[in-house]
Amino acid sequence: MDIFLNTISAINDETRIRVLRFIDIYGEVCVCDIESSFDMIQSRISRHLKILKDGGFLRVDRRGKWAYYSIRKPLDEFRQSVLKEISCLELDIPKLNKGCKND
Repeated sequence: MDIFLNTISAINDETRIRVLRFIDIYGEVCVCDIESSFDMIQSRISRHLKILKDGGFLRVDRRGKWAYYSIRKPLDEFRQSVLKEISCLELDIPKLNKGCKND
């Protein structure tokens, strides 16, 4: 039950839905890229990403000081259907704006 509730909580916010769609469109992205593209402070973006990760949607790959997020694979049928439904929504998704230089 806790896993289900975490999943539902993760998509119960417009910003998280937009971030999830953004990652679905652009693939693996760095936190700084999301921060720059959404024009939001890093702590707020990180909080949203943690909730999406805890909800089972994202995986994180840490490389040095950078954290890269992507859609977790494989996704179960429920999360796949959620992503499919989100892809049908008319959302204002920003263009990918590289926010950092990879060291």
